Amino acid sequence: MKNSIPGMGDALLVVDVQNDFLPGGSLAVPHGDEVVAPLNRCLALFAGLQLPVYASRDWHPADHCSFRAQGGPWPPHCIAGTPGADFAAALQLPATACIVSKADSPGKDAYSAFDGTDLQRRLQTDGVRRLYVGGLATDYCVLSTVKDALQLGYRVVLLGDAIRAVEVVPGDGERAVAEMRGLGAQPALAAELAP
Repeated sequence: MKNSIPGMGDALLVVDVQNDFLPGGSLAVPHGDEVVAPLNRCLALFAGLQLPVYASRDWHPADHCSFRAQGGPWPPHCIAGTPGADFAAALQLPATACIVSKADSPGKDAYSAFDGTDLQRRLQTDGVRRLYVGGLATDYCVLSTVKDALQLGYRVVLLGDAIRAVEVVPGDGERAVAEMRGLGAQPALAAELAP
């Protein structure tokens, strides 16, 4: 795993670890809370190495197009400014983390942290060339974010112990991981990363 060790040009991207996606939330990802401990390990590692940390979040208006009342597939979730949209309380994001809000207009959905945000510009400004990615959910926002990152030319390390899937259809999570790896994402475990 030596080529997975973080260094200059690397950043950590935490995808949508928000209360509504955790057990008890309005769009709970099964075992979604299990990503917090491995992500906290990574957050401490990246902070100690003074490497940049980004965290994406759904930041929906109350009438967002992805909600069932507007004809979308999901129950209302991560409405901007509500407790459900807050990052998980146990997630130890550093004060310096760069927060990326997405899908924040009523008529446009966005699964990828790059879609309609300034994440690409921020990564370029910070000189990032490789992204370590974990969060929720494997088969939606993580998948879309990783695909966009790879398409934009970033190398991606997928933190397999720091992702969980919604599994609307059984096997969606495994298929998403296989797709990301097939596109070039390198698998790694947060538990095995070391400076």
